[in-house]
Amino acid sequence: MNEHMRTIIEKRINKTMANLERNKMQPFYAKTKEDALKIVESLILQGQTVSCGGSATLQECGIMDLLRSGRYQFLDRSKPGLTQDEIKEIYRKTFFADNYLLSANAITENGELYNVDANSNRVAAMLYGPDSVIVVAGYNKIVPNLEAAAERVKKIAAPVNAVRLQCETPCTKAGECLSCHSEGRICCNYVVSAQQRHKNRIKVILVGEELGF
Repeated sequence: MNEHMRTIIEKRINKTMANLERNKMQPFYAKTKEDALKIVESLILQGQTVSCGGSATLQECGIMDLLRSGRYQFLDRSKPGLTQDEIKEIYRKTFFADNYLLSANAITENGELYNVDANSNRVAAMLYGPDSVIVVAGYNKIVPNLEAAAERVKKIAAPVNAVRLQCETPCTKAGECLSCHSEGRICCNYVVSAQQRHKNRIKVILVGEELGF
């Protein structure tokens, strides 16, 4: 990355981190995805129970490989051969996990997390249950405000994820959200995480690279 571009990006990251801290979330900066992996590794103790939401970012950072390394009790809802009932049971057990990992659909410079879910197991565990929540996001997820966060989901996150998940929704054809009523709709619950009641339960690792959707 051009050094001048990085200077500007890091200024936005620093502003966002300051406001995340003001909102009682613990911010971290990782210059690269490799650095993000090291931070995650430092935050999880060997033998702890961990779970995660679906995330291209976690995959790109090598975090999914870390979770499956055998060091942790990993509640892996993507394990081959699981029945729907077994997956549902993992969703429920996740509320008792020591650590829950996910990315975010958008993070505002005001220090708010913005997430939109279909099944909502991801946002449910983020909001309540696990003792520690670890959010990993590339700088491309940073937006000025909640209005921009909603626009980002409609124009980028939702359509791309619908394609990734092979959902038969209008956005996969139009390339943007059309506020559909299709059976495959993935934009069902909209969650804003602002100032937290429990300080530093949510940790946010902002990475100086583009990651995820």
